Amino acid sequence: MAVKKGKTYELEIQDAAYEGKGIGHLDGMAVFVKNTAPGDVVKARVRKKKKKFCEAQLEEILTPSPIRIEPTCRHADICGGCSWQHVPYSEQLKFKTRHVADHLQRIGGFSDLHVEECMGSEQELHYRNKMEYTFGARRWLTEKEIKQGGDVEQKYFAAGMHIPGRFDRILNLQECHLQDPVSFRILDFVRDYALEHDLRPYDTHKKEGFLRNLMIRNATHTGDLMVNIVTFRNRPEQFKALADAIKEQFPEVTTIINNVNDTWSPTAIGRYEEVYYGPGYITEHIHGLSFRIEANTFFQTNTRQAEKLYEKALEYAGISADDTVYDLYCGVGSLTLCLAQQAKKAVGIEISESSVKKARENAEANDISNTDFEQGDMKDVFSDEIIQKHGKPDILVTDPPRAGMHEDVINQIRELNPERIVYISCNSSTLARDLALLSDIYSVDHIQPVDMFPQTYHIETVAKLSKK
Repeated sequence: MAVKKGKTYELEIQDAAYEGKGIGHLDGMAVFVKNTAPGDVVKARVRKKKKKFCEAQLEEILTPSPIRIEPTCRHADICGGCSWQHVPYSEQLKFKTRHVADHLQRIGGFSDLHVEECMGSEQELHYRNKMEYTFGARRWLTEKEIKQGGDVEQKYFAAGMHIPGRFDRILNLQECHLQDPVSFRILDFVRDYALEHDLRPYDTHKKEGFLRNLMIRNATHTGDLMVNIVTFRNRPEQFKALADAIKEQFPEVTTIINNVNDTWSPTAIGRYEEVYYGPGYITEHIHGLSFRIEANTFFQTNTRQAEKLYEKALEYAGISADDTVYDLYCGVGSLTLCLAQQAKKAVGIEISESSVKKARENAEANDISNTDFEQGDMKDVFSDEIIQKHGKPDILVTDPPRAGMHEDVINQIRELNPERIVYISCNSSTLARDLALLSDIYSVDHIQPVDMFPQTYHIETVAKLSKK
């Protein structure tokens, strides 16, 4: 049979695809269906058809999979924040391990490379130390609300998460289990306060309104709790009243900040910020080091899993006291400082000027003097000039963005030929590609997936490479 767009088919879901969708087959063609699990028999309507695959929308589960469970959150099938809540966590870890192995074999050409079992998180829920909610004037209506018809309560005010693929539609959350439970309680309080005091949400089409985002950051080891509200305008009297109300309702909050984004950019980073309560930052500890995290500081979003990932990276690095270590794409230097504790010298390179500034501050705050940080685009800065300045690396650690490493960076690594490389990746497909480009001079000794984001398909991977 020829598969047709717009038609509904019955099919069995046979596996879990990398992006969290289930995969079945029709007429030899792969069919990807969101919110399904291997073993489900479903009815699904084809929405997109390509040459070798198609995407379909789940319409009905005819026979649920033996592994299917009831999601904890009522929004799990809509929100997009937790694409695998209907799958037991033990099965999620198996899928993630298999996805890494598949990428290494299919993309990297590593036919016999062993992949360790994915290192799971003790917290399957409430694991994030940062949540970013959005206010919107166009609320997403659920199928149930549409079928009911009539007036919908708070139709023009929503506080929650973006609907995947829609910049202007916000799902009005009634619960969220990604961060500590206090996070949703604060969101719920601010939403009620805004409705009562006529603080209107920002309208992305009309370019008007007040409230844009609510960001909450909590520190696992110190208990610090930040509330950062992004607004379209600076209205000190209105914001102070809101900040006072938050502090009265939630005495555990340690700092309250107003980021003002008065541009049309959808970013949750303000053009400037005002601190209304507390120091304007929270403090977190990792590997015995202290880090000051401000409203817009990048930091690993799962603290306990970041500690496991860093321990694995240090183990694979095998640093001695005489080693010079380079940390590429170092961010605010959290891993660089951990490496520096064991090395003669650690050099971090990062494109973000603000992150490099923060990395230097972190080094000073932790009284670590054997570090240097360089700022710029990696393909330009990671050059012979840097090597002459800081010395040749004995060990190289790299943690690139999802796109992986630029060809010029890989060529420079090949020229330098350090004894060991530790490659930390948030995208195992580009990891596989880059490892293949190094495989003629390096052996891949270990591959360890680490689950930083339970209930999602995202996976971090740590690889150890040794010079042949």
